[in-house]
Amino acid sequence: MTPAISVHNVSKRYLLGEAHHNMLREALMNAFSRCVGKRRPEPRTKWALRDVSLDIQPGEVVGLVGRNGAGKSTLLKLLSRITYPTSGSIRVHGRVGSLLEVGTGFHEELTGRENIYMNGSILGMRKAEIDAAMEQIIEFADVREFLETPIKRYSSGMRMRLGFSVAAHLRTDVLFVDEVLAVGDIAFQKKCLGTMRDLADSGRTVVFVSHNMAAVENLCTRAIWIDDGQVRDDGDTRGIIRSYLQSFGTGESQVLDLEDVPGRQGTGHVRFRRMELLHKDGSEATVVSSGDALTIRMHYHCDRDLPNLHFGVRIFSNLGTLVTDAHTWATGHHLPLAREGNGCIDFEVDFLNLMPGSYTLGIWVASMDEWHDVLDNVTRLEIEPSDYYGTGRGLESRFGLIFLPCRFTSRGDLAGDDELDATTAAAAEVPAALGKP
Repeated sequence: MTPAISVHNVSKRYLLGEAHHNMLREALMNAFSRCVGKRRPEPRTKWALRDVSLDIQPGEVVGLVGRNGAGKSTLLKLLSRITYPTSGSIRVHGRVGSLLEVGTGFHEELTGRENIYMNGSILGMRKAEIDAAMEQIIEFADVREFLETPIKRYSSGMRMRLGFSVAAHLRTDVLFVDEVLAVGDIAFQKKCLGTMRDLADSGRTVVFVSHNMAAVENLCTRAIWIDDGQVRDDGDTRGIIRSYLQSFGTGESQVLDLEDVPGRQGTGHVRFRRMELLHKDGSEATVVSSGDALTIRMHYHCDRDLPNLHFGVRIFSNLGTLVTDAHTWATGHHLPLAREGNGCIDFEVDFLNLMPGSYTLGIWVASMDEWHDVLDNVTRLEIEPSDYYGTGRGLESRFGLIFLPCRFTSRGDLAGDDELDATTAAAAEVPAALGKP
């Protein structure tokens, strides 16, 4: 199968600190400088992309992830032919629609309606084809009242709505979208996500750039991680996102040495020596997302045999509120007799239903009548957003401290298929109703 997009050894270099206008005055000044022996400093350059190669098949929905300045937007501009590579080759098959920046592709002096026709003409569409899509474009963009107003008088939100609507509803084979979710209110973002999901289902090739990892995970079957102008990783969306988020860590191991932690309380007959944060597969949990499984492994030392030993884990919010105090006394998994020497115990959470945010971990060990070791601020636990509900919106810390896997179902004087339709309608309107059964 011929790739919809083929990029081969593409590099892009920019000159820094100079503007080359190629005016006659500048040419004369440069010639005079050479005559008198005055040497101009060598221009500084910046490689935005270096030797990038990739193929995207027809119908693939690919997310580009990476830090600011990594080269994602530059790559989209090259694919859209807004600019051209310094070296390498790019081939894009079919009609191309792009939404790269607010207002890109609009003529300031033309009205909204005229710009719709202009964009369609650039794509090679006939007037009848544009007319057929016109009503959908206007309805989605919600700019009917301003359709005969010049684009230069539109707000940034109106430009974005119209730009996305034009790119999505005019007939294209390949669509490039850059940070469409960074502008606009919640209602607009919800419509964008729904439309992009429809585009993906229709078999159109989509390349999507966003810092919203929940949206990328929800919409894209493949992700490409761009780092410092090069492809660092390419593959399954969930795996790429996890690797990308891990790169934001300090690089420190998630094995914490607790031997010399100050401010600990208790008899000292039992002392925590170290602690590990682990994923379900046993790897270090450098990134933890809402809904993940998590294991906290506590290594300890007993200086004597101790009966009825209990262990606990406390989680505090960033404001110091106790979120939970989970312990073996409640679960009934205490150690009837802990022998002198070293031991290890795992605190396993199958489903971490904390909202995204920063939390503090504390651990303790005690017998029935005395505390042996209490550490209230062992480490910080950063919870990242996840796309648990499958909506692309992600979970937000403003929704509280915990989230409940749930769904909403409309009930009333309904029966049969009507009741199912009402349930579907409720799910479309209520975010929590989009959860798993």
